[in-house]
Amino acid sequence: MHALRTPDERFADLPGYPFEPHWATIDSGGDGTLRMHYVDEGPRDGAVVLLLHGEPTWSYLYRTMIPPLVDAGYRVLAPDLIGFGKSDKPTAIADYTYQRHVDWVVGWMDILGLNDITLFGQDWGSLIGLRIAGEQPDRFARIVIANGFLPTAQHGTPLAFRAWRAFATRTPIFPAGRLVQAATVTKVGREVRAAYDAPFPSRKFQAGARAFPRLVPTEPDDVAVPANRAAWDALGRFDRPFLAIFGQNDPILGKGDRPLIEHIPGAKGQPHDRIRGGHFIQEDAGPELAARMIDWMS
Repeated sequence: MHALRTPDERFADLPGYPFEPHWATIDSGGDGTLRMHYVDEGPRDGAVVLLLHGEPTWSYLYRTMIPPLVDAGYRVLAPDLIGFGKSDKPTAIADYTYQRHVDWVVGWMDILGLNDITLFGQDWGSLIGLRIAGEQPDRFARIVIANGFLPTAQHGTPLAFRAWRAFATRTPIFPAGRLVQAATVTKVGREVRAAYDAPFPSRKFQAGARAFPRLVPTEPDDVAVPANRAAWDALGRFDRPFLAIFGQNDPILGKGDRPLIEHIPGAKGQPHDRIRGGHFIQEDAGPELAARMIDWMS
């Protein structure tokens, strides 16, 4: 497995991202190891809040949520998934599988010894986080999901998602910053768009970003379906607090909270909401999300 590492100078002076880098070396799932970057802010003995990003973003997406959560006394961890942010980037699309992404995150969690976790997952952060929560529920104290789901190939695939998957597969240019702007309701400034582009100096670095849409298991014969269905069944027994806060202006997942709320026992009686925001609700309403989480957790 050949991997690239984005030069550090690409991340110099990013607006609103003053966090010190941390690194973990994890098993590549192929040959050798990979270096995974993560943000680790707040007291080391604080209750753990784990923020998982999706496609094509990185921990930068959580820059407005991390400070208020830290100020409230939590230890906040936000890893960059392999292929994204400051983490190593295998160069072959075939190097990326759903199972490997799950294994990479679990390997990182094991290295840090994380338990009693409050998970916040969005986009692929939900696909990975909910899968892990279904397989290892005792590690999680509570879960918050925003504009995400756990696909089991038991329902139709929205036309908008099929179009997105085709675009990600075929387009010669994959502009992360502009993709974030297209999926928000607020204006994303030029410097912020550049921060989302920073991990990808060239197409050679984008294999992970291009791989994600085709890894969503939409057909029953997908290799990831059995594990996801087992995790979904396990989530049907998850009785710890579960909260859904979705951006209502997301054309694909704006109403994706309903199956989660109806299926997961811990969702009963929780203050679920749909608020003004697009798919990247963290960009539209990060401080509000953090405030709602703090109030809910306390």
